[in-house]
Amino acid sequence: MNKTELVSAIADKAGISKKDSEKALKAFTDTITAQLKKGDKVQLVGFGTFEVTKRAAREGRNPQTGEVMKIAASKAPKFKAGKALKDLVNKK
Repeated sequence: MNKTELVSAIADKAGISKKDSEKALKAFTDTITAQLKKGDKVQLVGFGTFEVTKRAAREGRNPQTGEVMKIAASKAPKFKAGKALKDLVNKK
């Protein structure tokens, strides 16, 4: 499912226009992005948690040359599914 399909599905499910659905989706993603940038985590009970993880600096290898190179420390967004979501996905 791509963004356009998601916007349509939200509009149908909520009984709102696609334009309003797109605004709501953008507000949702912008809010989560802003919170993650600040280092906060966002918990949606029953769905999951968005948070930032820290990756330490490390050495890696250039796959083409085999040369050792330094990989800088970084932060990465992470999503951890909640129990209710996992149960729904695994339900047979």
